[in-house]
Amino acid sequence: MEDRMQHEQASTAVQTRVQDSFDLQGLMSHLGARLTHIGPGRVHIMLPARPEVTQQHGYIHAGATSAIADSAGGYAALTLFDEDSEVLTVEYKINLLAPAAGDRLEAIGTVLKSGRTLTVCQLEVYGVQADGARKLVANGQQTLIRVHRTAQ
Repeated sequence: MEDRMQHEQASTAVQTRVQDSFDLQGLMSHLGARLTHIGPGRVHIMLPARPEVTQQHGYIHAGATSAIADSAGGYAALTLFDEDSEVLTVEYKINLLAPAAGDRLEAIGTVLKSGRTLTVCQLEVYGVQADGARKLVANGQQTLIRVHRTAQ
């Protein structure tokens, strides 16, 4: 089932809703992050390595690493919610396992349990080299709350 979940695409309506929401995030735009996969309960976000997102040693900053992980989990949860619902992070814990090095980072959020009110997601961030080699640089867990969409 895990392999199928990695490649399954969300419906066009869900993909559009997630992409539209993502496009409203100033931080993701500022970082240069983009969505690369939107599936039921699973979202991937890619962040290119560039000087503006690094720390003093040249690795991608933990703040950028954490931000894309948080967003990947939040959007993974949103893929399973109805169109009248939105999502907010209640808490998350991230372990930085290795320096965030590579040509890009890929954050993967995967829903572990989607509930009526709270949803729990697994977070993974990989450093990816130009040749496709991948190394897990961070992992974590996140709790999100479903909220009703507000009229705008």
